[in-house]
Amino acid sequence: MKNFAAKRTSFAAFENQKSKTFMKKVVLTFGFISGLIVVILMLSSMSLKHYKADFHLAEVIGYASMIVSLSMVFFGVRSYRDNYLNGSISFSKAFQVGILITLISACMYVAGWMIYSEITGPAMMNEYFQHSINEINTSAASATEKAAKIKEVEMWREYYKNPLIKMGLTFMEILPVGLIVTLLSAFILKRKNTSQKLATA
Repeated sequence: MKNFAAKRTSFAAFENQKSKTFMKKVVLTFGFISGLIVVILMLSSMSLKHYKADFHLAEVIGYASMIVSLSMVFFGVRSYRDNYLNGSISFSKAFQVGILITLISACMYVAGWMIYSEITGPAMMNEYFQHSINEINTSAASATEKAAKIKEVEMWREYYKNPLIKMGLTFMEILPVGLIVTLLSAFILKRKNTSQKLATA
């Protein structure tokens, strides 16, 4: 009995280690692919003349690029479920895999933007802040409200000169999108083990 228990414990430990190894492989693979896609799309869109001229269009393209790249969260979770867990996965495990893929993608997105903004200089962001000020000036707000809003824009312009704040703001651009995609993917892909269903029937 002792030998059987020891073998069972050893097998469980082996399976647990195997699960962690496979999950790590899935997370790194799909996280890197997702990050690569979002960086390529970001850099490609930056070269478009209309993108630079229309900041509202820039936001739409930016978030669309994030959604496209973060679709890898869905495929990563599905790969882990189907190739290792025999087609079954809990919501919590699916969320764990998905959020790790999101974090890798987000880190690559931040790194890509930091490198790009360092190479190109502050010109584009100054245009963005100036665009915000122009919109405030042409709005129907009172002079007092305009002054307060412009002061806030100028404050954020100064904050953005700090690399750590810039990294944090950039990270928070993609993280909420990744969180939503991860929650949806975990909800859609969660599936109970068939044998467990039969046992409880």
